[in-house]
Amino acid sequence: MFLIIGLGNPGKRYENTWHNLGFLAVDEFQEKNNFPSFVFSQKFNCLISESVFDSKKILLAKPQTFMNQIGQAVKSLLTNHRHKIAMAMLLRNLIVTHDDADLPKGEIRISKDRGTAGHKGLDSIVGVLKTRNFVRIRIGVRPKNYVPGSKSLNRFVLKKFTKLEEKMVAEVIQRVNQAIEMILEKGLMETMNKFNA
Repeated sequence: MFLIIGLGNPGKRYENTWHNLGFLAVDEFQEKNNFPSFVFSQKFNCLISESVFDSKKILLAKPQTFMNQIGQAVKSLLTNHRHKIAMAMLLRNLIVTHDDADLPKGEIRISKDRGTAGHKGLDSIVGVLKTRNFVRIRIGVRPKNYVPGSKSLNRFVLKKFTKLEEKMVAEVIQRVNQAIEMILEKGLMETMNKFNA
């Protein structure tokens, strides 16, 4: 079983913002692959959708906590899901999609076992799971004119997309989903070689 988690903040205020690109990625996967509609699980405090892709069981999840509390929701999914799969096995099959301020806007990178770069959602996951050994699909959000150390980035990632940005975001989310599908079909290394080249 694969667990694919999109990071974002719940609520209308954060819809269609850069910080919620992880949510948009799993939304696209759910819609494109005809998964059931997301339903809220009080047990996991997540919106979840479950089905099969490439003969593999897939659980999509959008934690409904704020970023600094996401780790508990992820741990709950890993340890309490009814399939009772060993946590170590699920960690190997855990894919997290999220925004990344280290990458220029619109770029994507696939990584495993690397630092969090100060992303509060990842800090929470790593802090709770005590490991960085899971796959991440990083979606760049850094604007061209960003000055390192300035606070403008925090404001930017919470802004709604402009009409011009919506088209670019749609294209990026499509590429993220191509990467997810390739990981599921052909494995991590081949996917990294293609998307990180």
